[in-house]
Amino acid sequence: MPRSARPKLVRDKIPELLMRSGRRPVFRRVSGDELKEYVSAKILEEAKEFAASSEIEELVDLLEIVCFRFQLEGFSVQDAQDLMVRKRQERGGFEGGVVLQSVESL
Repeated sequence: MPRSARPKLVRDKIPELLMRSGRRPVFRRVSGDELKEYVSAKILEEAKEFAASSEIEELVDLLEIVCFRFQLEGFSVQDAQDLMVRKRQERGGFEGGVVLQSVESL
């Protein structure tokens, strides 16, 4: 039976779904700083999966794990949106497609 190459954070119902399919998952629950570490790794994993596939479901997975990280940091999604609006007002958004090539000293 193939095993995951390394431990990784999965959705809460994955162990149950694996058991229903006749497999036996080996898992543990984490919390605190260890959970934050796994969440950070999951953010990178989901970003890479989206970059490789451009599938909207992968982008949704990325959004969900980012929102969960906000929660772990004590921020609501509304707090994050408010900060996003402030940064957009101060520095702009990304809609212009501006790619910085280099910066030269004056």
